[in-house]
Amino acid sequence: MCVLAIETTCDETATAIIDRDLRVLASAVASQERVHDRFRGVVPELAARAHLENIVPMVEKVLSESGIEPVDDLSAIAVATEPGLPGSLIVGVAAAKALCVAWKKPLVAINHVQAHIYACQLGRKESIFPCVGFVVSGGHTNLYHCHSPHHWKYLGGTIDDAVGEAFDKVAVMLGQTYPGGPQISRLASTGNARAFDLPRPLVSDRSTLNMSFSGLKTAVRYHLFGTGKQDFSAHVLKPQLAEDMAASFQQAAVDCLVNKAKLALDITGLKRLCIGGGVAVNTLLRQQMQQELAQDSCDLLIAPPELCTDNAVMGAIAWEKIARGEYSPLTVDIQPGLLRGA
Repeated sequence: MCVLAIETTCDETATAIIDRDLRVLASAVASQERVHDRFRGVVPELAARAHLENIVPMVEKVLSESGIEPVDDLSAIAVATEPGLPGSLIVGVAAAKALCVAWKKPLVAINHVQAHIYACQLGRKESIFPCVGFVVSGGHTNLYHCHSPHHWKYLGGTIDDAVGEAFDKVAVMLGQTYPGGPQISRLASTGNARAFDLPRPLVSDRSTLNMSFSGLKTAVRYHLFGTGKQDFSAHVLKPQLAEDMAASFQQAAVDCLVNKAKLALDITGLKRLCIGGGVAVNTLLRQQMQQELAQDSCDLLIAPPELCTDNAVMGAIAWEKIARGEYSPLTVDIQPGLLRGA
C-alpha cells in the first residue's frame, strides 16, 4: 500500500507516492522560481495562484509514473497543513480533502517542519530518533528536541529573519537572482571570508538557543552602501567586492548555525543532529558541521540535497501517524504560524 503526499507550504507544488517501506515510487516538484524572481522573493498571492495551476498536473504526474490505482493502492492521502503561507496551504489542503472524498481515503495532516527533519530518515534502516532536529530554510530556522517521530520539543529559533531569507536578501544587495542561496555559495567560492568583519548575533550568549539574522543582513547593507536609503538595482558592485562580501556573510551565518547546534546538543545531552531545509544544501554548512561535531563524537545526519528544498517525499512521515491510527478529520484547518511545541 502507498501514501499520496502533497506539499504546498510555500512556493513549490510537490507530490509523491511513498510505500510502507518508505520507498519513493514517484516524485514531482513544480518550481515557481520564474514567477518570483523579478520580485527577489516569494509573493504569497502569486504563489497561491501558481499552486492552483500546478496541483492537478502534479498529482496526475506521480500517479502516472508510479502506475498505482488510487482506489485500490492508496492507504491514505497526506498533506502539509502547517506551518506555511496561508494561501499556499489552502490549495494543498483543499486538493487533499477533495481526493479523500473522491477516492474514499483517510486524510493525514502533517507538519512541514517535522517533515524536513524526517527526510533524514529516508534510506536508513535504523531510527534517527532521539535527536536534535535543526530546520534551516527560507522560512524557518528552528531547533527541536525530537524524542520520537511523535514527540517534539521546541528549543529555540530565529527571533527575526530565517537564515534562508537572509541569504536571499543579501543576494539582492549583491545583484544576484532569486533564490539567493546558490548565488551566495557560488560567489563565496572565490571570495575572502575574512574581508569583512561581520557580527555573529547571539553566538556568545549560551543562555539561549535563539538566533538572529536581521542584524547580520543590515551589517552587510551598511558595509556596501552606508546608512542611507539605496536602490540596490542601481549599483554595480566590483566582482571581487561581491565575492568577498558573499564569503564573509556566508561564514558569519554558518558560524551562528553551528554554534547554536552544538549548544543544543550540549543542553540536551544528545549525540545526534539531524538537519533539513533548503540551507542544508550549503556546502560550507555541511563541512563545518561535520568537522565540529566529529570533535565531540556526535552523529550528523543531513537530508540528501534533493530532499532539503521543499518536496513531498518528506511527507513519508505520514506513515508514522498511520501506524498509530492518527488520521485527521476532513474539517482539519491550516495552521500558518509556527507551533513552537511542534
